[in-house]
Amino acid sequence: MDVLGREAVIRYEANDFTLLQDGRFVRCAVTGQPIALDRLRYWSVELQEAYASPEVAFKRWQELNAAGRV
Repeated sequence: MDVLGREAVIRYEANDFTLLQDGRFVRCAVTGQPIALDRLRYWSVELQEAYASPEVAFKRWQELNAAGRV
């Protein structure tokens, strides 16, 4: 049996998120690292992506900025 359980499906909002499909974690859009829902703090509403840390979120922002997407 998978220790992490099922991956959640989430709609990221400005100050919170809405659980669309029950699960225990989401994956970081940059690293692929699982993030337990109770530890989820960083995401992009525009991109609907989760990030494992503020450093990873900033790295993603830099990549998108360099590509002219933000």
